[in-house]
Amino acid sequence: MSGLHLKDLTATYGASQALFGVDLDIAEGEVVALMGRNGMGKTTTVKAICRMIPSGGTLTFAEADLHALPSHRVARLGIGLVPEGRRCFRDLTVEENLVAAARPGDWTRDRVTAMFPRLGERLTQRAASLSGGEQQMLAIGRALMTNPRLLILDEATEGLAPIVRQEIWSAIRSLKDKTRLSILLIDKSIRELASVSDRAVILERGRTVWSGAMADLGTDISERYVGV
Repeated sequence: MSGLHLKDLTATYGASQALFGVDLDIAEGEVVALMGRNGMGKTTTVKAICRMIPSGGTLTFAEADLHALPSHRVARLGIGLVPEGRRCFRDLTVEENLVAAARPGDWTRDRVTAMFPRLGERLTQRAASLSGGEQQMLAIGRALMTNPRLLILDEATEGLAPIVRQEIWSAIRSLKDKTRLSILLIDKSIRELASVSDRAVILERGRTVWSGAMADLGTDISERYVGV
């Protein structure tokens, strides 16, 4: 398949195994929520996809074996990551952050600032001077400037004020409705995930324990594997 395909994915941190069998597929234009309680392997799965940690099993994107590629070539293949923790180049300006990783395509500085007008107002400011919400918008905008085919958002609304969270969810809905971008979402808000995701994959202790249409995710399953 031309999208992302994980089958029996395993991953390790040194001598410690963290993933024991993750199955996940994302087709072109599909939005998939990766769910589960804290510590169940969601971010580790993202790191394996982006080739930040050793992994085994099947891991392909655009029919390429990602196991054979270093992380920078995975990015060039079309995977854009917005990592947990709003990681911007703090000493660079907003504009410098946006153009630093830019690649040719539909996503330009003007298109990003149209989605996030606050960034357009702060192009000459250093990223360190931005609010947490603005830094997250910048992190998303920077990933879009790579013109990815798959966008991975790891806890993109974590720790943000409610009004900023809604701006980011609105941007995600716009990406779903107006582009053919594939999106992998990790977030704690089941309600918001349900409003934008086509399917969900749930992890428990490093394994896929449930996968299906978001509409089929019942209360019993979400309480068993996702609820506190």
